[in-house]
Amino acid sequence: MSLFDRILQEPSYKWQDQSGELVVPTTSQLWKEVFSHLNIFKSKKNWISLASLVMIISFLPFLYFFIFHYFSLPLLAVMIVYSMIVMGTHGTVWYHRYCTHKAYKFRNPIFRFITQNLVIRTLPEEIYCISHHVHHLRSDKPGDPYNSLAGFWYVFLAEFNHQTINKDLSEEDYNKTRKLMSHTGIWTNNFRQYQRWGSVSHPLYIISMWIFNWSFWFTALYMIGGFGLVTALFSASMLWFILVRIFNYTGHGKGEVKHVDGLDYDRTNLAINQTRPGMFTGEWHNNHHLYPASARAGFLPGQIDPAWMYIYTLYKLGAVTSYHDYKKAFLEKYVKKEEAGKVEKVEKVELLRG
Repeated sequence: MSLFDRILQEPSYKWQDQSGELVVPTTSQLWKEVFSHLNIFKSKKNWISLASLVMIISFLPFLYFFIFHYFSLPLLAVMIVYSMIVMGTHGTVWYHRYCTHKAYKFRNPIFRFITQNLVIRTLPEEIYCISHHVHHLRSDKPGDPYNSLAGFWYVFLAEFNHQTINKDLSEEDYNKTRKLMSHTGIWTNNFRQYQRWGSVSHPLYIISMWIFNWSFWFTALYMIGGFGLVTALFSASMLWFILVRIFNYTGHGKGEVKHVDGLDYDRTNLAINQTRPGMFTGEWHNNHHLYPASARAGFLPGQIDPAWMYIYTLYKLGAVTSYHDYKKAFLEKYVKKEEAGKVEKVEKVELLRG
């Protein structure tokens, strides 16, 4: 077994049955698992799951005041753009391409810190990144933490049920796990601290970053547009934080084969390229599964990639020193090969007709 077979905390209903088939739990089993993972009285190692829930609850007053005191159509438009484009693009830039796949390198920690806090803070990095490594290795197979074949709620609740790290890793395995996050700049626990808290991140770091980030953005947004703008953008952040879980379901065809010829070239999993996530955030998901370490995922004509635009702009400004770009490799391996095959087929048909 590799580290990634045991790096995540396995749910009580298991990843697979004795025959190796995916276990599809009932909705009640999934919710029971959620409450188990939120129970810090059972184990304080559940703190990081509870922190996510507390953050969601902390967003609710902003949503209330936005709806009942500051609502306006212009603010609603700003809220939608911030949630769907700004937050989504940042998620691709920071959590996805940098923290998980190391698709580019910052010149120094200052630029990394700015990018990390470019938007209102939501998800702790380790919940996203470590589980996402497993997702790529086990896509649509038992052990995939957000396996679309197990249904909507399996994916939607994955943050609580499937994405936290194993609480009983050996010291060797934990140090390897910790190394996966070393480039992100987060404060990581040593092994003794991990045994106490059950996470890579120390609670003090997560809470401190949360307070700093929210204080900064509350102040900045208030100075720019008053409480109305504050409530709109904090509400937008909450909506992204909740609804981003749906992408892991729709991005893999809702558990069905929905590949499109000439668009989705990776057929080893159910990932598909979707127009809205692609154009708004750079999340051309089928392309990404082909080349996970690429800083650009918009390979085909018309595939706008806002995340790549941000990364490349930082590169031109000197804040990013290097990046991986597999567009040329993609075109050579898939598109040109496909075009050559079409030409060859036409020539054969014409030869037979002649």
